[in-house]
Amino acid sequence: MWLWREFPRIDELPNGSQLQSDGKLKFSDNFFEIFAIPQAWVVDLNGLNIRYRALQQEFHPDKYSTKSQIDQRLAVQMTSLINQAFETLKCPLKRAQYLLELSNIDTDQETHITTDGKFLMQQIEFREGLQDIFNHKEPWEMLERMRREIEDIYLNLQDSFQENYQKGSLGDALNITAKMQFFSKLLIEVENVEAELEDM
Repeated sequence: MWLWREFPRIDELPNGSQLQSDGKLKFSDNFFEIFAIPQAWVVDLNGLNIRYRALQQEFHPDKYSTKSQIDQRLAVQMTSLINQAFETLKCPLKRAQYLLELSNIDTDQETHITTDGKFLMQQIEFREGLQDIFNHKEPWEMLERMRREIEDIYLNLQDSFQENYQKGSLGDALNITAKMQFFSKLLIEVENVEAELEDM
């Protein structure tokens, strides 16, 4: 099928720097292979974005409107797969979970409960802090302070995941993803509180 040809690699970014990829597109269920980049925690996000736009353009369903129904369906499926791969690899939490899944580690956080007492106390304190913001005399200042603290912890967790994943400590890496998920959700809650404050 002509649609399933290899996609020519993109050698350089507009600024002249090199992409991580040194291969051609491979159609598989491995998201790293789809973008022809190494299977690793560190991802060149700029290169990923450029590769994504190129693939989207190549497989946009409108380009196949005059082709056979099979080719049209394959184009839609490829576009969906490319989108899913991109959303996974660009997001730190999803990328961490995906890397563990490729190592046959179940990342279902509903069944994985951390026993880290310090982390559990952090959850309680941050939840209570967000609830108290509306009663605080300086809610915006308090919210911004909480946002910075949460972002710092989230970044530190990403560094810890990278360290444990690279040395093969997948159990510890899994525990870290559970914490990453909490702080990722917490950042969304911060945005929701910000929106509520703006409406007040």
